[in-house]
Amino acid sequence: MGQKIYVGNLGYGVTNDSLTDKFAQFGTVQSAKVIIDRDTNRSKGFGFVEMSSSSEASSAISSLNGTEFEGRQMNVSEAKEMAPKTSSSRW
Repeated sequence: MGQKIYVGNLGYGVTNDSLTDKFAQFGTVQSAKVIIDRDTNRSKGFGFVEMSSSSEASSAISSLNGTEFEGRQMNVSEAKEMAPKTSSSRW
């Protein structure tokens, strides 16, 4: 099972393919996904990459965090599990 990486502060021109290419130098990229806003159809400025092993993921995180990619300084870290959604009864 691979390890998921969070990649923040991405330029709006970054694509799934360019993200894959950037991380491929550290090992096998199982998936790379730039998150798209469904209303504007533009990048939200972050994405996720899944590497095939935790050692590859660790290497990518330590090497790429804080580096520039397509004009912006990336934030790269281990992805956290999404918190469960809670219903709000304010209305």
